[in-house]
Amino acid sequence: VQLQASGGGLVQPGGSLRLSCAASGFTFRSSALSWVRRPPGKMIEWVSSINSSGRTSYANFVKGRFTISRDNSRNTLYLQMNSLKPEDTAIYYCIYVGDRGQGTQVTVSS
Repeated sequence: VQLQASGGGLVQPGGSLRLSCAASGFTFRSSALSWVRRPPGKMIEWVSSINSSGRTSYANFVKGRFTISRDNSRNTLYLQMNSLKPEDTAIYYCIYVGDRGQGTQVTVSS
């Protein structure tokens, strides 16, 4: 299993970013996938999940601001992040079952 997250960066509060996760090594279209994040100095937090049917779920602290989606033709998972806050600063990872690939750093700061 390979999971490679990308799209992170430095953004001002209120800004937007779209994260991508390129996946391989498993049957992407039939798999549930998730995003988690690790804020600096804190434990990993679950952010959002999407199942094979496209049903989504979100942590309360991102609900209404983040949107998870998938493109089965590209084996890619996305996380659209809007109205970003400083507390969204973290390394973001995509997750398949127990596998967590290399993350991408998101920093929200003015």
